[in-house]
Amino acid sequence: MSVEKRRSSINGVPIKNIERELICPICKELFTHPLILPCQHSICHKCVRELLMLNHEDSFDAGSECSMPGSPRSRVPSPSMERLDRLVRSGGCQGSISSPGWRRGSVTPRVTTIPCPGCQHDIDLGERGISMLFRNFTLESIVERYRQAARAAIAIMCNICKPPQQQEATKSCMDCKASYCNECFKLHHPWGTPKAQHEYVGPTTNFRPKVLMCPEHEMEKVNMYCEVCRRPVCHLCKLGGSHANHKVTSMSSAYKILKEKLAKSIHYLISKEDRVRTQITELELLISQTEENGQLAERRANEHFERLFETLQERKSEMLRSIEQSRNRRLDQLKTQVEEYQGMLENSGLVGYAQEVLKETDQSCFVQTAKQLHVRIQKATESLRTFHPAADPCFDEFVLDTSREETLIKEMCFGGVPDPPLIDLSNSRVYNEASIWWRLSEDHLPTDHHVLEYRRWEDGEDSGVWQATDKVYGPSAVVFDLDPDSLYSFRVRSCRNSMFSPYSPEVTFHTPPAPAFGFLFSDKCGFSTERLILNKRRDTVESVAGMAFLLAAERVQTGSYIGLDYIIGDTGISQGRFYWAFKVEPYSYMVKVGVASDSKLLEWFHNPRGTSSPRYDHDSGHDSGSEDTCYELSQPFTLLTMGMGKLFIPKASPSSSVSTANASSGDPGNRVLPMPQRLGVCLDYDACRVYFYDADTMRCLYERQVDCSGTMYPAFGLMGSGKVQLEEFITAKRLTF
Repeated sequence: MSVEKRRSSINGVPIKNIERELICPICKELFTHPLILPCQHSICHKCVRELLMLNHEDSFDAGSECSMPGSPRSRVPSPSMERLDRLVRSGGCQGSISSPGWRRGSVTPRVTTIPCPGCQHDIDLGERGISMLFRNFTLESIVERYRQAARAAIAIMCNICKPPQQQEATKSCMDCKASYCNECFKLHHPWGTPKAQHEYVGPTTNFRPKVLMCPEHEMEKVNMYCEVCRRPVCHLCKLGGSHANHKVTSMSSAYKILKEKLAKSIHYLISKEDRVRTQITELELLISQTEENGQLAERRANEHFERLFETLQERKSEMLRSIEQSRNRRLDQLKTQVEEYQGMLENSGLVGYAQEVLKETDQSCFVQTAKQLHVRIQKATESLRTFHPAADPCFDEFVLDTSREETLIKEMCFGGVPDPPLIDLSNSRVYNEASIWWRLSEDHLPTDHHVLEYRRWEDGEDSGVWQATDKVYGPSAVVFDLDPDSLYSFRVRSCRNSMFSPYSPEVTFHTPPAPAFGFLFSDKCGFSTERLILNKRRDTVESVAGMAFLLAAERVQTGSYIGLDYIIGDTGISQGRFYWAFKVEPYSYMVKVGVASDSKLLEWFHNPRGTSSPRYDHDSGHDSGSEDTCYELSQPFTLLTMGMGKLFIPKASPSSSVSTANASSGDPGNRVLPMPQRLGVCLDYDACRVYFYDADTMRCLYERQVDCSGTMYPAFGLMGSGKVQLEEFITAKRLTF
């Protein structure tokens, strides 16, 4: 391999691609003695100490800085790993590194909680502090290989030879933690001595320990893997340490499983390289489309405002023209009236003439002249008595009220692209129909509508075809006719002023294996009003531990039987395949859920069968000597027991047709599961089989054969305090408001 090629790749992977995985998130440099936090993120040893706000500088850190392991010409060997572990253990418990003259009483209060820069969670290191953290030797080896590739052909020199005769190293001893040339190696590892048995490798500066030691038991090697804490442990941790009650597996098994998973994931990523390239092409196309659409949006905005300006300008010109015409007309009328009154002032000669006519004594001559004169004087007199302006000087009819238009213009939103909504997983439910809810950001502006899109996954791959609903004006939408037992992805986006928000993060739901079966709790068939409380909607039933139950508590502990209070659905199933879901409150003492035939219900309600505490119930999933013999191959009922925050998988007889999602059903530990938040039940009447699911993940927890000789009903049995609430989607079509 050429120098340039070695510089450019490690195992065929470009250095620049690997380097970002080898950078400490704190110091932004290559990892130096990284430690693994409980959250599985790695941080440099010195960075952990800085996060703990320590002021003491131990000799190891000083030595590591002086040795400069990252320098290609470093001749100082790396410090002893055993010495590092001693320093870490001696200082980790107290949150500091011991040094000569240091007194425990003088240290400031310990800080054992640090923020992880990877996941932003607070990590509590406990009383042992740093000493509880494993060193990430695998990451150290990769960093060292990266450094060697970066240094390319620069040789590692012998630590024994002295300049100027110093030779290039050909071997590195993992026990001596030093590198040697051929002659020095023979001199310091002579045949026939214990040193001849030392382990040596090619020249390297990474002297890691041969084995990983337990941080809690310093002399013990880790040989098991705790599945609960997800970390290696030793046999002492399992026998009497902090992992005594945890489920552990052998290191070889964990190695095999994790290696297969990692290899499978890597293979998947490699196999999807063409898909990644296609998606990159799609993203580049989206960038181009974004640029084009942005320019198009600018042009459209300019066009809208230009049309708005043109309309306003036209209306302005029209109004000004009307005002001008009205003003000219009124001025003409008023000027004409002024001229008339000016003429009245000029009639003073008429008055003098009339006075002279009055002096006429000849009657016939007076009448002849005075008649016409009287008409003229009477007209002038009437004008003075009834004065009215010829035009109104007020232009009130041209006063505009533009308040509404101004409000509309001010309400025009120019806030840019609206924020994407978020799908509300807690309220969304998916059956053969999907009810999807979403919520907007708290400071969002009003939106016009929303669009919900969905698509189906086929063979673990998305079909690529998104289907959209009509415009939605509320915070939810219903999608109909979904295929059973299928994966569907959903996303939603908002629209405001013709501008769409980005899509919400996609969420995936698994549809049930059958259509939803709608029913309510029956308040007629065997319902005990004394011990069971049914709400008005008949979708919730609650059992309260009464005095009789409390008095029988001592007898229950010895196996004395008390009765279950049964309640069923008001609708039965006589054919087909149906699914329903409900929630059992975690505080419930014991609740049995499943299906039962009408014949079995008559037996229960008329001749109540006694039962006991879950310990002695043959169908509860607890260990019982009689449990295996009590279960027949097929019965007209199947009930699963839930209570006290757990779900109990029944132990069936060897001849029964039963399967579970767990490991060996003979292991009691595998038959007790955490109670799911919601439980789903699927009855295949034609196949005479019933299934129980975790309704949130649609993982099948348990299934078995059931005798469907009659009408089958959803059945529930409660003992002690307990509460069962049907899923709203199951009851929605049954309730009337």
